[in-house]
Amino acid sequence: MIERIASPTRTKQIVGKYDFAFQKKFGQNFLIDSHVLNKIVRSANIDKEDVVIEIGPGIGSLTQELAENAKEVIAIEIDKMLIPILEDTLSEYSNITIINEDILKVNLVKLVEEKNNGKPIKVVANLPYYITTPIIMGLFENNVPVESITVMVQKEVADRMKAQPGTKDYGALSLAVGYYSEPYIVANVPPNCFMPRPKIGSAVIRLTKHIESPIKVHDEKFMFKIIRAAFNQRRKTLVNSLYNNLNNELNKEKIKEAIEKTGLDERVRGEALSLEQFATLSNILKER
Repeated sequence: MIERIASPTRTKQIVGKYDFAFQKKFGQNFLIDSHVLNKIVRSANIDKEDVVIEIGPGIGSLTQELAENAKEVIAIEIDKMLIPILEDTLSEYSNITIINEDILKVNLVKLVEEKNNGKPIKVVANLPYYITTPIIMGLFENNVPVESITVMVQKEVADRMKAQPGTKDYGALSLAVGYYSEPYIVANVPPNCFMPRPKIGSAVIRLTKHIESPIKVHDEKFMFKIIRAAFNQRRKTLVNSLYNNLNNELNKEKIKEAIEKTGLDERVRGEALSLEQFATLSNILKER
């Protein structure tokens, strides 16, 4: 029986053995609760057919659980000080590849082609809070062949991903996640499940990628430009937000006309629009 890495005692032993210093710049908080790890693996539906990319494996707590359930795990770790630790803690496993790279600089499309013949993989991660959004949006926008993304994130970020129109958490991230995937919050995770303990709560969220987006839009990039402009000054009306943040590309009258043609009041704010309404609005504005 291989000893589990995800326990307070074992984690302390590993950290002490290597005299490892936690790097604040990498947002390192290691999971020490095996129940949470099992929940992540179960919710990601990992089986022996799956090739999994894990982002930020740390000392290998989650990597170990993934390796026991998946066909292959590719663990991408930015901190070179963790590489010898991972090679030690995961030495019993032959189905793990450890890559010492910044995930934002890895050509994941090429990696999936090499490791899984271009077929969709699953992404699982305990993400550093400071870089959550760039990682997730990079996976979507770069068209990485992904079936699902199951990640531990800051609780307020998970709430923003799943937020509905008209709520305080609703914004550009909610719309982007909804455009590319179906979000589902698996569990809330308290700070005492980590070492060191973060100051805020976390949540596990699964993003199941749409095979085909339910929203039809003429120009995806233009729609997200409209969305970002709409939330740049979220307390202003949509007319003023778009006019002020699109570098005068469109005059106010054309914006008002497009909003009315979408079936909305010209005094509406961006936070009230659904993804479908943003798509309709951007299609109309694109024609103009």
